[in-house]
Amino acid sequence: MTHTDPHETAAVVPGPAERNVPMVSVVVPIYNAATHIAQTLRSVLNQSLDDWELIAVDDGSTDGSLAIVSRLFGDDPRIHLVTQPNAGVSVARNRGVALSRAPLIAFLDADDLWHPDKLLRHVDYHAHQAEVGVSFARVEFLSPEGTPTGLLAALPRASYRPEDFLCENPTNTTSNWVLRREVFISVGGFVSDMSYSEDLEWLLRVACDGRWRISGLPQVLTYYRTSAGGLSSSLQRMEQGWLRLIQEARRYAPDLVAQHFATAQAIHLRYLARRSLRLGGTPAIGTDFMVRALRSDWQILWRQPRRTVLTAMAVFARQLLAPWRRLGGRHGRARS
Repeated sequence: MTHTDPHETAAVVPGPAERNVPMVSVVVPIYNAATHIAQTLRSVLNQSLDDWELIAVDDGSTDGSLAIVSRLFGDDPRIHLVTQPNAGVSVARNRGVALSRAPLIAFLDADDLWHPDKLLRHVDYHAHQAEVGVSFARVEFLSPEGTPTGLLAALPRASYRPEDFLCENPTNTTSNWVLRREVFISVGGFVSDMSYSEDLEWLLRVACDGRWRISGLPQVLTYYRTSAGGLSSSLQRMEQGWLRLIQEARRYAPDLVAQHFATAQAIHLRYLARRSLRLGGTPAIGTDFMVRALRSDWQILWRQPRRTVLTAMAVFARQLLAPWRRLGGRHGRARS
């Protein structure tokens, strides 16, 4: 494993065993991921396709992540460890790409996992689909502890329109992507000061460029670990990140934003309301998101009735029942 200094900016210089360009470069941004990073990197080592390099960019971790990677994977010449002062996930990914060499690039977050055939399937797909610039697969969701939940993301489609990335998140996670290097070079990297919705903004840029297709594979090849912490503040940051996406998009796709903003905002706020339910947040948080979603575009009630009505019923019922739950809790404590 090669290792660069925290302030080093030059590319990793390949050693004698690394001079052949690999088929895929895997970029893993790491920040205080000591709990899961070993399992994540093992899911790369266990790939049925072994012609890859891995650029692990430690973004100023303080929890021992760096030592774990060095101790467990330091003997593998395909793994290159880069350290830098904390600068955010977008800067870390951009730096990893700058140091990589393969014609295909895959991203993997430090707590997610891959199916053993992940890289093999994507490499084969790109070899036979020259017009595809970015591919992704179906996602299975894991609990925060890494247990399969049985919940699967929607079945991916063969192609997407720009508005799909304004209104939804078809790929679910950056850990799902495999892309051609030429696409990244052409449209540029992630917006450096974005930490939420930076992935959707990048995909929207690719879709608006129009030269490459973004396409999904039907197999479950990526396992996404859901988060359990920081509910209120994280949901607010997610909303601010999405609004920053809109700000960026207005520069290169003003007509698209003008046409779809109300619906896109309604769908995003509905997603945040649903997420607040899953994470058990204060009822008022979910209610606020859902009310603002309907104010933005109430017509999602009939355009997407199942998801909208079920989310609204769950959010509002939880809000209505909140006083009774608090009252029951006080009575319970009095009896104990």
